[in-house]
Amino acid sequence: MNHITGIDHVQLAMPHGGEPHARRFWEGIMGLHEIAKPPHLAVNGGCWFEGDGIAIHCGVEDGFLPARRAHPALLVRDLRTLVTRLEQAGIPFKPGKKLEGYVRGDIADPFGNRIELMQRV
Repeated sequence: MNHITGIDHVQLAMPHGGEPHARRFWEGIMGLHEIAKPPHLAVNGGCWFEGDGIAIHCGVEDGFLPARRAHPALLVRDLRTLVTRLEQAGIPFKPGKKLEGYVRGDIADPFGNRIELMQRV
């Protein structure tokens, strides 16, 4: 019996003081909106973002190191348009290897964490 029913959110680590960079990236470029963290969690820093069927939590981590292999793979509606928007913001896109049913590739968030972008075709 499968007890897992879905993913509530993905947490990505960031260094102390990274909130303004996370907001510019996740709100300004990626189009998510920030939601308030519960007060008892907000004291730890970080910020949370949501969009259609997705929740990203950016959490402050002592001794932060970016995740370059482990990553979320985000489904997108129009990869080509998003890639143009990312490149205009100075964020490089690296096309991914072929995977049947998808076009895909990788970017890095402002902290160097790998993010895979995938569009079903």
